[in-house]
Amino acid sequence: MLVGVLPDGTLLLGTFQFGDDRLFGTFTEAKIPGAGTLPSREFGSLARRNPADALGWEAAWGYSYTLAGETRPASVAVRLHLANPGAEPWTLAGAALVDSTGQEVELARWREAPIPPGPTGGFVVVGTERAPEQLDCPCTLKLWETGGPRTVTLGNVTFPVSQKAAP
Repeated sequence: MLVGVLPDGTLLLGTFQFGDDRLFGTFTEAKIPGAGTLPSREFGSLARRNPADALGWEAAWGYSYTLAGETRPASVAVRLHLANPGAEPWTLAGAALVDSTGQEVELARWREAPIPPGPTGGFVVVGTERAPEQLDCPCTLKLWETGGPRTVTLGNVTFPVSQKAAP
C-alpha cells in the first residue's frame, strides 16, 4: 500500500498542485475503501542525521495504518529515499526500530534491487505490524547492508495517527 497502485475509490487528502501535464502532490492521508486509512508525514526535516552514515537520505516519510472499522493504527512504516555516494551498490539486509526506552523491534523490509552508486539513489520501505502507541517514540531507525559495514541511522522518527476512525 505504501508504493504502487491504490484501489479505485481511494480518497487522497493533502496538498496538490497542477503543473504542465502533471499533478504534483503530497498526501497526508489515504482513505482506502473497505481497507482502512493510511496517514503519512514527511519527517525528514525533524529527523536527526548521523554523520557516520554510509548513505545519505534525501527524504523520509512515516506512515501508520488503521484497519477499516478500527480507531487505532495496527502497523507503522518508514519510506526513505537514499543516495549512495560509495563506489559499490548497497543492498538492504536488515532494519530495526529502537524506541526511547531501548526496546528494539525488527522491521520487515521491501527493497527489490540494490541502491546503485550515485546521486539518483533509490527507495527503501521498512515496517512492522505494531501500533505506534506500543512504541515509545521518538525512535531511532537503523538500516544495515548485506555482508558489509555500511549503515544508515535516523533519530527522532515518529509516526502520524489518523484523527478519525477508518472508513
